[in-house]
Amino acid sequence: MGAKLVHHILQSFQFDEQIRNEIAQKLTEQKNILNFLLNRGFVKREDLIRLVANLLREGKITIEDIDEIGGKIKEEILRYYAHILRISFVDLDSIDFDLKAASKFPITQLKKFHALPLKESDINIWIALADPLDIRAQESLQRFVPRKPIKIVLADRQQIDNYLNKLEVTENIKELINEIRQDLQSGATDRDGIEESSAILKLIETILKTAILSRSSDIHIEPTENNCIVRARVDGMLTEKFIFDKDIYPPLSSRLKLLANLDIAEKRKPQDGRFSETIMGKEYDFRISTLPIVTGESIVIRILDKSKALIPLEQAGMSRYNFEVFTKALKTPYGIILVTGPTGSGKSTTLYGALNMLRSVEKKIITVEDPVEYQINMVQQAQVNPKIGFTFASALRSILRQDPDIIMVGEIRDQETMRIAVQAALTGHLVLSTLHTNDAISAINRMIDMGIEPYLVSGALIAIEAQRLVRKICPHCRKEVELDPGLYREIKPYLPQNYRFFKGAGCKECEFSGYKGREMISEVLRVDEEIARMIAREEPKEKIQEVALAKGFQSMLIDGINKAIEGNTTIEEVLRVTRL
Repeated sequence: MGAKLVHHILQSFQFDEQIRNEIAQKLTEQKNILNFLLNRGFVKREDLIRLVANLLREGKITIEDIDEIGGKIKEEILRYYAHILRISFVDLDSIDFDLKAASKFPITQLKKFHALPLKESDINIWIALADPLDIRAQESLQRFVPRKPIKIVLADRQQIDNYLNKLEVTENIKELINEIRQDLQSGATDRDGIEESSAILKLIETILKTAILSRSSDIHIEPTENNCIVRARVDGMLTEKFIFDKDIYPPLSSRLKLLANLDIAEKRKPQDGRFSETIMGKEYDFRISTLPIVTGESIVIRILDKSKALIPLEQAGMSRYNFEVFTKALKTPYGIILVTGPTGSGKSTTLYGALNMLRSVEKKIITVEDPVEYQINMVQQAQVNPKIGFTFASALRSILRQDPDIIMVGEIRDQETMRIAVQAALTGHLVLSTLHTNDAISAINRMIDMGIEPYLVSGALIAIEAQRLVRKICPHCRKEVELDPGLYREIKPYLPQNYRFFKGAGCKECEFSGYKGREMISEVLRVDEEIARMIAREEPKEKIQEVALAKGFQSMLIDGINKAIEGNTTIEEVLRVTRL
């Protein structure tokens, strides 16, 4: 944080010597001083916001001086600053700006002045500026549109820079875009792009390559009122990769449909398909799904890496305590082990890791899945097919006649499947499966709600593991931070005596997101005799939790906070996935 800002804060508030020394200490650690002052109750939030906004207006500090401030307080400062200047503040992530307005200005000039053109009317052009008092920037930008007065709004500098970087990436493939337009005009392709056009194929290859290089799992191509936006899901979160003009969308969508053998003329109903491509000398499979929306069709492409290795259970990110409890449960000869969590929380990866640990020549392992994601040696894998009546329940009945030792059921969706799984567990089989519940203990109630008698649940259950995936802090730009005041109040009761928190500042390695990769936070409930008796007596969830905690059970929230203190993830990530 800017030393000038800290100097003015020290001058404006009457702090005693001890507090001044603490602030000086924090300065050397490069922490967020504003959050530090608020968390310790040294100043009031409103006073701090007013002071910083007025310092900006008077020119005593610059926008660069507040760049380090994160979270809600920065937005509040900028909103108050805009209010003083009598201009609007715009959150760029919440608007759909018009690319045509940005194309009137050279990208180098926009980057130089941290300016982003938002929209154009017959009379004005609206431009978001990081520093609305920069008259030189306003005069320079006005020269590019001499006939239209520019109107200035305030936006966060980092948001402006993010969008300018995306525009620059799009600028780099401008030649391809122009080629596609020429093909459309010259008739090398019809309006939908279904004839051969090498430019559209190059664009598709560029999109796929960009997504693969940034470790994406899915690509989202979405038409909006003004643009065509390409987003990629990296570490579970969507990030914008490209922004095109709307006219690029029809040939792009048609060409993708053609690749996946879909009906190009059908735009009123959803379609699914798949295709393979060799990108950077490696073959990838892509699953494609289209969905009609108000502005066209939303297209989602799932990237399936054929060579994707199975993650060993010990590398999945379980804490030592949870790993020991879970692996001990896996060594039980019979019973049911459940893995719970929402879609995309890594349940399948955990189950595959468990099967990897259990497989051997002496054991017959059979799975029933929808669909089979990875093929494992020494494991017989069956795929359900509801069209011919081969459901989870019917598959499970057949599997029991195959003399298995261990059965893995991809997902228990109904009472019939649950009942067969419980019976199998009670008759000498180890059954692994998944359920969608918020936490481990809720799985007990879910089983009972599905019509399984409490005494059967208590006899069959061995352990329940609940999990979520959090993004890991990028090791290349990790730095210590002071928590946002709202977060600090929320987790204060769970904090130990000594703690430190970290975040990623953003660098080229993590594409300026501050995160790289994901790992699991989890909780594992071991169903011992005492808890089994409580389940049979239908004791409430709170009582079971009380007994489990006394036996060493750790909730997902505590596991996540411990991982944040260790510097693996951020508190924001932990609360994002554990808030129920």
